[in-house]
Amino acid sequence: MSILREIVTIISVLAIPGLILFFLVYGQFKRVRVYEAVVEGGKEGFTIAVKIIPYLVAMLVGIAIFRASGAMDFLIAGLQPLTDLIGFPAEAMPMALMRPLSGSGSLGIMSEILKTYGPDSFIGVLTSTLMGSTETTFYVIAVYFGAVNVRNTRHALPTGLLADFVSFLAALFFVKLLFF
Repeated sequence: MSILREIVTIISVLAIPGLILFFLVYGQFKRVRVYEAVVEGGKEGFTIAVKIIPYLVAMLVGIAIFRASGAMDFLIAGLQPLTDLIGFPAEAMPMALMRPLSGSGSLGIMSEILKTYGPDSFIGVLTSTLMGSTETTFYVIAVYFGAVNVRNTRHALPTGLLADFVSFLAALFFVKLLFF
């Protein structure tokens, strides 16, 4: 078990620097002016950020209403019998429910959980893993699809939610396997 944990640790330490180095070397190989390409991408990103602000505000207001109304607590209570069957702690459910809605909302929930249970607890590690392995599905659809005027999301929502569900199960499995 500890060998697997050491391998995962080495991969996680080298992944980001390795990816950056790969893009720099590949850009040089393809004779791309990498710095200029990054600056141009930053300009485009700023333009897009300005366009998505109205959609972002609408999404954040909706999330605040969802949390303040008590709907999240009601949903957690309804799902608890199912989560108990697979060993998913009820304390991590707010994160599992908020993450598809909002990155900042889920970051706030994760901070509360880490303060309460500690970063090295099962719930703390699980919550952190959920934060890193799932996507803000509703946020992406509302903000980014809205910003480029996509009205028919077709299979994007079911596919995104299925990916989030699989990520929740995978996070639970791997945290139990590697850490507890």
